[in-house]
Amino acid sequence: MPQTKTPAAGPLAAPRQKADPIRALILGGTSEARALAARVAGDARLYAVVSLAGRTSAPLASPLPTRIGGFGGVEGLKRYLTEERVDRVIDATHPFAARMSANARAACAALGLPLLVYTRAPWSPVEGDRWIEVEDNAGAVAALGEAPRRVFLTIGRLGLADFLCAPQHYYLIRTIDQPPENDLPPRYDLILERGPFAVESELSLMRETKIDRVVSKNSGGRETYAKIEAARALGLDVVMVTPPRGGDARVVHDVEAAVAFLFGEGR
Repeated sequence: MPQTKTPAAGPLAAPRQKADPIRALILGGTSEARALAARVAGDARLYAVVSLAGRTSAPLASPLPTRIGGFGGVEGLKRYLTEERVDRVIDATHPFAARMSANARAACAALGLPLLVYTRAPWSPVEGDRWIEVEDNAGAVAALGEAPRRVFLTIGRLGLADFLCAPQHYYLIRTIDQPPENDLPPRYDLILERGPFAVESELSLMRETKIDRVVSKNSGGRETYAKIEAARALGLDVVMVTPPRGGDARVVHDVEAAVAFLFGEGR
C-alpha cells in the first residue's frame, strides 16, 4: 500500500471550500521535482502532493506532503485524481519512467485534466564525444560486441539483468540502491552512490578500473554529466540509450514555467 506523509494542513480529499487553493499532483523522484517543491512550498494559493514510486530506499526529503507507492495503473490513477479532486498534474518523473508518464497522459486525457511534463533537456553530443546511440538496453548489449570489455555501466538498478546475456565483460556498476543479486553479472564491482559527481573523480575512477566503454542513459541534467565529460577526455566510446518517446503533453525544462502552469498561467 502507498505510504503517505501529510502535514497538518490536511489531505487533498478534505472538503472543498470556496477559497480552496489549487490542488496539484506532482509526480516526482527527480531533482526537477525537488526544485519545484521547494519553489512552491508555503504558497497559500496551492496545495500539492508529491508522489514517489518508491524505487529508491531513502528518497531525499521534500518540503511538500509526499505519498510513496504506485497508483494501480491508469484506472488507479484516475480514481486517485478524482477522489482527491486534483486540478492539475505535473509529470516530473525520470525521463526513462515511461510507464508512469504514459499512465499520467492516459488518466489526464480521460479526466480532462491539464498535464505538464517538467523534465531536464537530454544531453547532446559535442565535439570530441564518441557516442553510439541505441534505443534500449538490448541495443546497448549489442553495441558492446563479443570481445570482452571493461564497461562502466551507469543505467541505474533497473535493467541490469538485461546485461546477463553478455557475461564476457567486466562491469563497473554504479547505482543508488543495492540491486537484486540475481541481476548482477558474473564479473562486476558495485558502487552504491548518489550524484552529483565531479569530472576529476570520474576520470580517476575510469583510469583506475581501466574502463574502455561507458554505458549510460541519456537522462540529461548536470548531476551525472561528469561521466560523459570524463569519457570525452579519455577518448572512450559511450553507448547512449536514448529517452523513450513521449506523448503530446506540453514539455518545459524551466521551473518557473512549471510554477506558472500550477497557478493556471499555462495549460
